[in-house]
Amino acid sequence: MPDGSNQASEGQPGLVPAALFGLCPQCGARTLFAGLARFAPRCRVCGLDYGQFNVGDGPAAFLTLLIGALTLVLALWLEFSWHPPVWVHALVWIPFVAGTTLWGLRVAKAALLITEFRRDAGEGRLKDQ
Repeated sequence: MPDGSNQASEGQPGLVPAALFGLCPQCGARTLFAGLARFAPRCRVCGLDYGQFNVGDGPAAFLTLLIGALTLVLALWLEFSWHPPVWVHALVWIPFVAGTTLWGLRVAKAALLITEFRRDAGEGRLKDQ
């Protein structure tokens, strides 16, 4: 794994393109995801084990707050601007929330995994061991 001092080494994509396109943090291949927001077990090209990284639920909690606030502001703006019927709100906001949540969760999880890889993050280790 990299030591963090040479983050732009050969073959490693930048954080933003890697997170947006699901690129392997080691080789840059599009192998990070096996589903909409589920990581593949390992990179098919370089063999990097994605299971060693602990992304957790941090991105989901953050996105819930962020997307909820954005949806509320936009829904209130739509309501007070045009006063559409309730079915229009359902037609607009259900796909909006589902799409932004899935896309955001995918990008946030990828960014966290890539950051863990670059920083060589892992469980706490005692210095003497």
